[in-house]
Amino acid sequence: MWLIYLPFALMDYLPPKSFMDWFWLFMGGCFLVTFIIQTESRNKRIETLSAISEFTIAAIFVLFASNFAVIIFPAWTLTWILLYRSKKHLWAAGISFYLVMALGVLITFIRYPNAFSHATLYLNLIFPLVSPVFSYSIYRAGKRNTDLLQANQRLESVIKQDERQRIARDLHDTLGQSFSMITIKSELAKKLLEKQPDKVDAELDDITTTSRENLQLVRNIINNLRQETIGETMLKQAQNLQNANIHLETTGEEAATAWPTNVQVPIGQILQEAITNVIRHSHATSVTITFLELADSNYRVDIQDNGTGNHYQRQGSHGVSGMAERISADGGTFSIQSNSIGTLVSATIPNKGAVQ
Repeated sequence: MWLIYLPFALMDYLPPKSFMDWFWLFMGGCFLVTFIIQTESRNKRIETLSAISEFTIAAIFVLFASNFAVIIFPAWTLTWILLYRSKKHLWAAGISFYLVMALGVLITFIRYPNAFSHATLYLNLIFPLVSPVFSYSIYRAGKRNTDLLQANQRLESVIKQDERQRIARDLHDTLGQSFSMITIKSELAKKLLEKQPDKVDAELDDITTTSRENLQLVRNIINNLRQETIGETMLKQAQNLQNANIHLETTGEEAATAWPTNVQVPIGQILQEAITNVIRHSHATSVTITFLELADSNYRVDIQDNGTGNHYQRQGSHGVSGMAERISADGGTFSIQSNSIGTLVSATIPNKGAVQ
């Protein structure tokens, strides 16, 4: 796309009327070749060398032809290349660029003292001077977005790994012990069958009861797998808040990802419903979420926004109110209140008897 501006930078030499016009057109052709190589190359070394050559040719245009239009190209491309290198290289390129521009202005003033009386020259100077700053800002923002996306992908991978470990821990702590008991009961029943047959029925009944409990336990684990944990919910809702230009700040989130599953699931549901309300109705610009593990085996989450308040009491909404009823029925607490900041949603979930 940038190449459509190159003919305008070479218009002073068209049509060629002298040897110097042909020379500058030749240099323009060399510049075009280096620009294409730099743009299309996937080899870092070739890309860097072609960018340096591109800058060198542009500097020749500035210093010997007082042509400040060509140097706009390396002002953008060099910044993009060096953004992923060390700051030392970026600073060196920036100093070199502005040094060439300063020398070019000085030489132009010496050669053509009246040139600075024309507004066109100032316009030709402004864009090259601000191009490195604009290009750095744009590419830096793009790099941050890329880094954020990669960080989210890594975080998602970590969450999946933590989820596998949590499942393995649940299976070991529950099914492992139950199956060990079934094995012991089975061996005992086998021995009793020969010596005390009248006691075998009781042992078999215990095995049957334990097996049924294990079956229900497996169903509960599978049901929990279908629900989102705190980490999974926060990953999605953080992206939703970012898309809505709402700043998110959390406290205790890392520790909360290790909370029991029967606590994480209802808190994840509260987070989803509360953040959805914030985005749709609060007109907030920031949200603060605090996760607390209380001393009495209770777990608490506070969701504070700086919005207009009262946006949870909307017509036809049963998500929050229904959840509040379920939490209260299982021994937890749920509250929504307006304060001087905005709206505060608080929920306390007991570990035993938490919402399933």
